[in-house]
Amino acid sequence: MCGVYSDSVSACCPQAQIVQEEICGNINGVLTADILWSAPAGSYISGTFQVFNSASSTGNIVVAGDVVFAGVTPGNTQSESVDNPTTFTVTALAGVNGTYCITLYKRILA
Repeated sequence: MCGVYSDSVSACCPQAQIVQEEICGNINGVLTADILWSAPAGSYISGTFQVFNSASSTGNIVVAGDVVFAGVTPGNTQSESVDNPTTFTVTALAGVNGTYCITLYKRILA
């Protein structure tokens, strides 16, 4: 427990540690506003969301939630970092394929 002991000696709380988690996956075909990742508010202090749309795709990948990509076109990658992420939603039509990676940062007490 942090605070001051009865003999006036103070005790310090341990420094918080930052833990990194990475989640990656494939996007293949029809996704209609599918939630690919979610967490309760306050679970993560930061997150970076990256989406790659294959050059062989026949359409765009649309991302909603904490990050919004109006349309990741074939052959391109988009990435964005946000504070306190909670959701990552993807929409893709048939003939669309690519990948996504989410890097999350969480503060924990050691």
